[in-house]
Amino acid sequence: MRTLLALLAVLIASVALAQPGDYPEATPVPQPLRLVVIGLTHGHVHGALAAARDRDDIELVGVWDPRRDLFDKFAERYRVDESLYFSDLEAMLDQARPEAASVMTSTADHLLAVEACAPRGVHTLVEKPLAVSIEDADRMAALASEHGVMVLTNYETSWYASVHEAYARRGGFGPIRRIVARHGHKGPREIGCSEEFLDWLTDPEANGAGALFDFGCYGAVLSTWLLDGERPESVTAVTRQNKPDIYPHVDDDATIVLAYDGAVAVLQASWCWTHDVKEIDVFGEGGSVYAGRWNDVTVRAPDARPESPALRGRPGPYASEWSYLRAVVRGECEVDPLSSLELNRLVVEILDAARVSARTGRAVPLDR
Repeated sequence: MRTLLALLAVLIASVALAQPGDYPEATPVPQPLRLVVIGLTHGHVHGALAAARDRDDIELVGVWDPRRDLFDKFAERYRVDESLYFSDLEAMLDQARPEAASVMTSTADHLLAVEACAPRGVHTLVEKPLAVSIEDADRMAALASEHGVMVLTNYETSWYASVHEAYARRGGFGPIRRIVARHGHKGPREIGCSEEFLDWLTDPEANGAGALFDFGCYGAVLSTWLLDGERPESVTAVTRQNKPDIYPHVDDDATIVLAYDGAVAVLQASWCWTHDVKEIDVFGEGGSVYAGRWNDVTVRAPDARPESPALRGRPGPYASEWSYLRAVVRGECEVDPLSSLELNRLVVEILDAARVSARTGRAVPLDR
């Protein structure tokens, strides 16, 4: 007992004499990313507001949309303080001083957002595709370069472990000869998109086209990435209006063929699938890989049985657009190529050419 008491006395004395630098400091909690949401008419805004409510690495500091009634609807659902609402975009950026903006407007208004954000040093994450025209894409690229900001494009498929497994394995089965990409769903009205979303999604000026732009962009970015940024020699597209009574102004089904030197990519984009589809097949001379949603992947050697390796989700900051956005803005990770301005500018060039091809019925060559 005496020995125990003596040890206790020594411990108490050492604590009393300790200096502030004698113990390691606690690991600081990462500062959340100061984020604004620009626009409330894109259906993916639900994900942005839910992330701001539920995550500790994002701090919502402002929301802009010209319609106060839309803000009130979302504010009630996601517990957004009314003080965060702004009807003036530039005033929000000047007062809230965000680091980054999640752009949830029509695709046509992506340029408006970048024109306001870039001169103020605010990085932007726009929903796919980057722009409705190559002219808009080039203007965004010029602003990004002039002001030293990132203009990133978000695709759900960027966060799939399956497509990254396909990319990692592509070199193991020789040159890629064929890519078949299937993306889409039953249709935006059929799956219950809001009226404010449908208003611009079914407007060829605001969306660029219908399914051609809405889902053709997925296959375009994945093919460009898998082929190491190679430009197709030509773009051929066929579009259809299978449901003109529902979508009278835009296509609801599109097939785009990208011809490369030694390879072809077939992009099937539709609002006429019987179910949600986001998948891609990659065929090389020595094998193939199927990448479905999230962790769904199948690899097959020539004439062999298919194998489905177990995959985990994507690592660290690449697990979702929100962890990625914070990390890339803070310089803690590299820009993921699938979100990069360089690849997505080429995606818009491909979609632009596809729109021309569908209208004229001819293949459109791309300048090399």
